[in-house]
Amino acid sequence: MNSVHITTELDQLLKENNVHMQLSVPQLVEKILTRNEGTLTSTGAVRATTGKYTGRSPKDKFIVAEESTKDKIDWGPTNQSISEETFTKLYHKVLDYLKQKEEIFVFKGFAGADKKSQLSLQVVNEFAWHNLFVHQLFIRPTEEELLKHEAEFTIISAPTFKADPAIDGTNSEAFVIISFERRIVLIGGTEYAGEMKKSIFSIMNFLLPENNIFSMHCSANVGQEGDVALFFGLSGTGKTTLSADPNRRLIGDDEHGWSSNGVFNIEGGCYAKCINLSREKEPQIFDAIRFGTVLENVIVNPDSRIADYDDGSLTENTRAAYPIDAIENIVVPSVAGHPNTIVFLTADAFGVLPPISKLTKEQAMYHFLSGYTSKLAGTERGVTSPEATFSTCFGSPFLPLPATRYAEMLGEKILEHNANVFLVNTGWTGGEYGVGNRMKLSYTRAMIQAALEGELNHVETVKDDIFGLNIPLHIAGVPDEVLQPKKTWLDPAAYDKKAKELAERFRENFKKFQGVPAEIEENGGPIA
Repeated sequence: MNSVHITTELDQLLKENNVHMQLSVPQLVEKILTRNEGTLTSTGAVRATTGKYTGRSPKDKFIVAEESTKDKIDWGPTNQSISEETFTKLYHKVLDYLKQKEEIFVFKGFAGADKKSQLSLQVVNEFAWHNLFVHQLFIRPTEEELLKHEAEFTIISAPTFKADPAIDGTNSEAFVIISFERRIVLIGGTEYAGEMKKSIFSIMNFLLPENNIFSMHCSANVGQEGDVALFFGLSGTGKTTLSADPNRRLIGDDEHGWSSNGVFNIEGGCYAKCINLSREKEPQIFDAIRFGTVLENVIVNPDSRIADYDDGSLTENTRAAYPIDAIENIVVPSVAGHPNTIVFLTADAFGVLPPISKLTKEQAMYHFLSGYTSKLAGTERGVTSPEATFSTCFGSPFLPLPATRYAEMLGEKILEHNANVFLVNTGWTGGEYGVGNRMKLSYTRAMIQAALEGELNHVETVKDDIFGLNIPLHIAGVPDEVLQPKKTWLDPAAYDKKAKELAERFRENFKKFQGVPAEIEENGGPIA
């Protein structure tokens, strides 16, 4: 079936009487409560649960193999292919399924704060709370923009439609399928709202580089002097927490583009992890959880309706989705200049990487391609404790193009704008996971503050004899021994053994990259 027929069928669905178009936040909250999709908390937020799918399902994500894109996609376990015929059959089933529903909800908005590269989108939801989620996470149109809005991409989400793998060609009952030619994202079988957010990010990661714009899985903020900082890292490494700095204005917490004009936010909201959240540790995030915010899988007292952020009994991956203007100190619109400082965040479960080190250009390219971190509990199905992993470019689940394409763009940007790059370990110290302790947030904040203010550009450093990283000897507010991980271990020999084990993993992982300049591997990676 051609895309014209598919578009017509979708248009017909959206003209049905059961469609609620562009409801306001209060209207959606009312729908959520009357449909028993969620409950109201003591702060006015809506709390919903997602059943057994409390994180992304990477093994259930597909891209349709189509003539115009099939030679561009980096096919493999991350970008699994599915045929046009299989997609079309499942698409019909999902639309027929939604036609039978008493109500469906549609949001129209945008991805990309830079008007020159903005993507117009619409989201068709079976659940009202999912529609509130996308209303808060994507960029909301003005009344004038809404009048002339024409969607370039459509998400169709039917969480209670469960696929039959034997018939529908999926891997399970859940599926997330992107068709670049038909401009459709088809989601079913999972109630986890984050699939909608990340599917649009995957699409932008395909479209933006085509226009010579570097797409990035990072948070970003700007200082009082206009200095811009980027924070790369996987979920749970601290992107949202560390970019929500009361002394700096937030550009965005997770997804950005870097064009010839500077940095811009892809989203219109924040999707913050809130396990162990407190006003003392993260006041901006804590205070953003108010009317209109969506809380996912947070335990709430049934009587007082007070959220218990320390309770991870449903999942460690508890989340809060709120519009970016729920944070007081933000950039409006979400655009800024070129970055001065780039931070790679890693949650090292081995407990051997230094808490901060300044990277040479070769080291920056090596560690960006490596994307070493740990998958933290709950961010994906089946992950119950930290697992060491390499996520290329700190975002491999969302990169449709070959990794070297993104790495080359980063290298060009670093050179062009003379950005300083740091590797920061927000993971374990004093031992590996289960033995050592998680790095104190107060120490990490002090180190990042020093990096942002340029205090680390000329300080005395010592070279790590295994990873070759340049470690500052002194940083205000951080004990000297914390800066050198070997000194935090009770048994130095045990540290050496574990560090060399991680170094070997780095080398083994890097073998998969083809066509990378030799100096990046020779001068960027471990030296022992």
